[in-house]
Amino acid sequence: MFLIGAPIRLSPRLFSLPLALMAGLALSACVDPLTGQPTGSTASAGPALPKPEDNVYVAKSDGAYTVPALPVDQIPEPFRRQVVDYETDQAPGTIIIDPSQKVLYYVMGKKKALRYGIAVGKDGFQWSGEAVVAEKKPWPTWTPPAEMIDRKPELEKWKNGQPGGPTNPLGARAIYLLSNGIDYGYRIHGTPEWQSIGRNASSGCIRMINQDVMDLYERVQGGEKVIVLTAKGEMPTGLSIPKPPAVKKKAAPAPVAEPVKAPPLVVLPPPVIAGGPGTGLPAAPVLTPVVTPAPAATEPAPAAAPTPAAPVCAVPLVNGTCPQG
Repeated sequence: MFLIGAPIRLSPRLFSLPLALMAGLALSACVDPLTGQPTGSTASAGPALPKPEDNVYVAKSDGAYTVPALPVDQIPEPFRRQVVDYETDQAPGTIIIDPSQKVLYYVMGKKKALRYGIAVGKDGFQWSGEAVVAEKKPWPTWTPPAEMIDRKPELEKWKNGQPGGPTNPLGARAIYLLSNGIDYGYRIHGTPEWQSIGRNASSGCIRMINQDVMDLYERVQGGEKVIVLTAKGEMPTGLSIPKPPAVKKKAAPAPVAEPVKAPPLVVLPPPVIAGGPGTGLPAAPVLTPVVTPAPAATEPAPAAAPTPAAPVCAVPLVNGTCPQG
């Protein structure tokens, strides 16, 4: 055997190894014992697969931030990361998203897949079709699109992007998708709102628990096919992108009425009495004021003459007079 004209010398010691050991070495060098897939295939890359008894939602640090532990008992069992039986003709490494079940499958081959719980688009934001993994970023910056800012004016402060971090809506990792070479803004990303998993909660992106998206992030290398099934869980026949909901236009503010201004006060000239010399009209009558004389002073009545006092009589009066003598 020759390579570029140089002979390859095989060591005699190699032939002294038992055949079973040589076969085992060959198998371990070419096959992933966890997945049964050839090493180097997309599906075998990444962290070890979880076992049923493992709690994969413990606190996880990547040096930049620490993702807090989650109460695993509050995560429904169908939405916990686990290896499941899954029949598909898609190649290992393919990502299949089923909005009807709110789960994401990472195909491993041998009728097996790694399943994660997800949240999908709300009514009016759901899409289906095929895409490819174009890029992935840790702790990505989130920039709300203009139509989202129109719907939620409080997001105006992030029009130039919200830096990555524990409160960022894209969570710990983001996997960017292209469909037919076009970026429609769809992502597979983490979320601090882990309670939304299993619901229709997003604006079209695929949300994952932060620990789960960090796991998937380590498995994808770029270029993987992503299939988003229809809302009924059926294979898509093409790319279906919803039209963004119409933004309600804000009512124009009512014009402010100007205060009513009172007209300026006009001083009228004194009235002119018609008539008089040279007008041809009879002269206006001269009104003579009627003067009522004051009542005459009343003279006091003369005082009545005083009644003469009756004479003093020492004897009884006779006919009202005192007898003489």
